[in-house]
Amino acid sequence: MKVPLLDLVAQYESIREETLQAVESVFRRQQFVLGPEVGELEKQVARISNVAHGVGVASGSDALLLALMALDVGPGDEIITSPYTFFATAGSIARLHAKPVFVDIDPKTYNIDPALIEKAITKRSKVILPVHLFGQCAEMDRILEIGQKHQLAVIEDAAQAIGATYKGRAAGSMGLLGCLSFFPSKNLGGAGDGGMVLTSNAELAEKIRVLRVHGSKPKYVHKLLGLNSRLDTLQAAVLLVKLRYLSSWSERRRQNALYYSQRFAGSSKVTPPTILPHNQSIFNQYVIRVSERDKLIEHLKKNEIGSEIYYPIPLHLQECFQYLGYKKGDFPEAERAANDTLALPTYPELTEAQREHVAATVLSFLGK
Repeated sequence: MKVPLLDLVAQYESIREETLQAVESVFRRQQFVLGPEVGELEKQVARISNVAHGVGVASGSDALLLALMALDVGPGDEIITSPYTFFATAGSIARLHAKPVFVDIDPKTYNIDPALIEKAITKRSKVILPVHLFGQCAEMDRILEIGQKHQLAVIEDAAQAIGATYKGRAAGSMGLLGCLSFFPSKNLGGAGDGGMVLTSNAELAEKIRVLRVHGSKPKYVHKLLGLNSRLDTLQAAVLLVKLRYLSSWSERRRQNALYYSQRFAGSSKVTPPTILPHNQSIFNQYVIRVSERDKLIEHLKKNEIGSEIYYPIPLHLQECFQYLGYKKGDFPEAERAANDTLALPTYPELTEAQREHVAATVLSFLGK
């Protein structure tokens, strides 16, 4: 039985007619840039995220970049974040010639450890940028408290967490700015790249709207140096269709995750994800820990099961960040997670037979 890590074809087949109608509507009007679907998506995503404004941009990476630009982050500024995340988190900081300052993670949640943040603060610190990794929110109360104490803005990297909540509050709504990604593999994924910046600050929302169109307002008048980063109308049309199903898809992911965790509970050789009681995760990934991770990957391959390592090399050990001066051993929990974690298929279209095959295959490898 084949079980891919993600089956977007199955998802598409379930919404094919709605999607084609939405795309055809855009083609009929030929308004491909900032058409009405973009504004409608911004309103709907802002509403479910409990913020006043959503600004659609070209990618999740650009959402991070524009959020930092809106706060005038630049050379000499230090941005505190996690070394265990997708490259764009730190890449957006470095792109503005600011300095990523890494803080190790909580080994249970894989999110930034708030207890270590204050030690990393200097007079150059400007922003704390927590990541809600794998669909579970970071410990935002403590992070916001530290930000307020030291007068640091908080930007949430919620690229993997649309619909997740922390103590009833939506991912992306708690910091000054929140950043979403609509990359196809996300719970709300488009037909290509796309992203959005969330905020309840009207002034920042307007600044990002200007920055995404080369810093132009009115047309051909540039007070700001921006970039070309608009969410395509076609992407917005596809995302509006998928948004109707987001809640049910995320619930199905939670059901699949619960099934796995219950199956793995009797084994001492696999550690299921830890979801804190005040969090509701959307399980953008279902990530386990195993001591013989690479051998398990080969075992899964032989049984036609997809898996993925998120992320095999922590950011502080990436070659392009050598200039920061970090070395192996500086962030042991991030390094340990990179060495022994593995994501299993948890997409909503997963059948009961498929998830049973996945669980049984993992347990057979572990000798249970």
